[in-house]
Amino acid sequence: MRPGAPTSFPGRRGRFEQGIALILVLWVITLLTVIAGSFVYGARSTALIAGNLVSIAKARALADAGTHRGLYELLKPASDAERWKADGRERVFSLEDAEIRLVMRDETAKIDLNSASDALLKGLLLSVGLDEERANQILDAILDWRDADDLVHPQGAERDRYEAMGLPYIPANAPFQAVDELQHVIGMTPDVFRKLAGALTVFSRQPGINSTLASRQVLLALPGATEESVDAYLAQREEMLIIGQTPLPFPQATGFETGAAAQVYNLRSIAKAPDGTQFVGEAVAKVAQDPKRPFIFLLWQEGRL
Repeated sequence: MRPGAPTSFPGRRGRFEQGIALILVLWVITLLTVIAGSFVYGARSTALIAGNLVSIAKARALADAGTHRGLYELLKPASDAERWKADGRERVFSLEDAEIRLVMRDETAKIDLNSASDALLKGLLLSVGLDEERANQILDAILDWRDADDLVHPQGAERDRYEAMGLPYIPANAPFQAVDELQHVIGMTPDVFRKLAGALTVFSRQPGINSTLASRQVLLALPGATEESVDAYLAQREEMLIIGQTPLPFPQATGFETGAAAQVYNLRSIAKAPDGTQFVGEAVAKVAQDPKRPFIFLLWQEGRL
């Protein structure tokens, strides 16, 4: 070898190339492992999601079946001692190994947002803890929302005020189509709406209520009603229902008692499947005269637990 000539190490170069190849192979294996893991994870997630959707669908179907069972029981003759009544009492039964809890209530047991008297609506606003001034403000805003004119009630709000506040909507100047629409009325907050919603309806079309079916919340909205008088009446009403007697009207409901039968029913069905999945269905149905279509559904939606 001549002095100064470059030294050649063929063995070392071969080992270096083998090392590079080994690293590349390891990277490829790692990449394939990551891809395979991602695929397995994705497939598992998809299977879990599909399983959850199937469970929810089954629970929904069971809740719907509970609603239809309630309607079937309501159609039985009034003379049938086994007929279920829309009296707000919870009925629990099993279906396909699932537990169904069903509550049926006549819509006249609630306060109609469109037809109720001002005194009844204000009583409801006061019963949830609002002071006199704020109750008057919200009441007038409700009246302005549902009346057909642009005249403003003393503490109400019409189109110009909604526009001045930059709201993306204006009063409908028409009856409320759903209780949820109340959330758009000026002065209404999510907390207040949550407290009011269960006592309201847009389906009874009655100025008053049926106190023999009304909930505690509705009875407390009656002017002059106190917690003590309401609780005492509810206890007495329950005793009469247990022994099969027709309850008497709530004394403080005088002047607000409706004698009309709207024949519109609210059905709340909660299904709990064997795997623990729960679904809440809520429907409002009106009795029809057509034997081929005995009920007309006015509302059919998912409810809240």
